[in-house]
Amino acid sequence: MKQFIILLTACTFSFAGIAQKQQAKQPVLKHVVIFKFKDSSSPADVQHVAETFAALYGKVPQIKAFEWGINNSPEHFNEGFAHCFTLSFSSEKDLADYQLQPAHLEFQKVLKPHMDKVFVVDYWVK
Repeated sequence: MKQFIILLTACTFSFAGIAQKQQAKQPVLKHVVIFKFKDSSSPADVQHVAETFAALYGKVPQIKAFEWGINNSPEHFNEGFAHCFTLSFSSEKDLADYQLQPAHLEFQKVLKPHMDKVFVVDYWVK
């Protein structure tokens, strides 16, 4: 009986390991959005935009992961682009569907009065 329990435990860990490896191999599409805000936008305006964008995670089912931050590079090559947002998707279709989600369209209304420029990069994680 003891050997059976040990074997069963070993098999369970083996199957769990295989499942984790399969999950890790699933392709991830990154959608990187970097904003330069208007000089006329207050820090509170910019914070509201950032919070509204971050709130899409959980509201838009296509977004698998979301992170963001403010540039702090000592190189000063950012040309005024300060806020970087990275969203993860499972497919190009999910990214396209996200673009049409009502919550994303509402976010654009919040963003538009404050956005000076935007820089976007989409790539498949290697």
